[in-house]
Amino acid sequence: MSDTITKTFIQENTVLLNDYLKRHLPEDIANEQLSSAMQYSVLAGGKRLRPLLLLAMVKTFGGSINESTLKVAASLELLHTYSLIHDDLPAMDDDDLRRGIPTNHKKYGEAVAILAGDGLLTLSFEWLATAGLNTNTTVKLTRDLAQAAGQVSDILGENKQLTFKQLKQLHRQKTGALIKYTALATNDIVNPEVDNQKLLIQFAESFGLAFQIYDDLEDVVGTQQALGKAVRKDANEHKNTYPGLRGVPQTILDLKKCVQYCHQALSKLEKNHVSTELLQGFLNYFQLDEEEK
Repeated sequence: MSDTITKTFIQENTVLLNDYLKRHLPEDIANEQLSSAMQYSVLAGGKRLRPLLLLAMVKTFGGSINESTLKVAASLELLHTYSLIHDDLPAMDDDDLRRGIPTNHKKYGEAVAILAGDGLLTLSFEWLATAGLNTNTTVKLTRDLAQAAGQVSDILGENKQLTFKQLKQLHRQKTGALIKYTALATNDIVNPEVDNQKLLIQFAESFGLAFQIYDDLEDVVGTQQALGKAVRKDANEHKNTYPGLRGVPQTILDLKKCVQYCHQALSKLEKNHVSTELLQGFLNYFQLDEEEK
């Protein structure tokens, strides 16, 4: 049942998010070439997982999905897309393909791609500031998003053999921080009871780590066609990943453990009379093929 509820929610709200981005992104960028480059990456597709998860959390705790919360969610997608553009640059991951199409610097050149990423990062905070929420909430959202936006740990960790503890911390900072932000933003907007705020953060932290482990695993067992980006790059570039450090079988067990932690946090929320069906459905993202299990 939760799977059906979540699929319907994702379908409906992906349409709302994409429509919002298509309507508002062009009008906020004066320069035509920069506007084109920014729209190119934002509107290239993608799962919209982070903003959808944020909206699902808001709904779970009785908040409304309206123009304000849509703008907050859309601002997160802008910041996420900035990080992808910059990740793909020659000085970083040097990727040619993202979301099944040429990366931004391959399409527009390196200089424009850098500026497009910078523009999206800046615009994400402008959208937060103009989302129509009260001043205290806006300040908290801005602080929490700024703290979640860093990329330096991933770069400084390259060409170094990390311990398992260090790798977990890297993954929490790399992908987990923006997913943890979905819980922090929900707490800022809806202000649930303190115990429920903590449980929501626990869910998001475990979800974020699971997401990055799954991403590491897909680089090993996935295909370029399915993922829309190059695969097998992590091992070739000697990056610190779960399969590289732990091996594929143990990585699968680590992933399942993280998903179990997510379920535990949701179970505790249920005991606090919070309906978590919608969030439970998001855990179906971490499905493994039979041969991967």
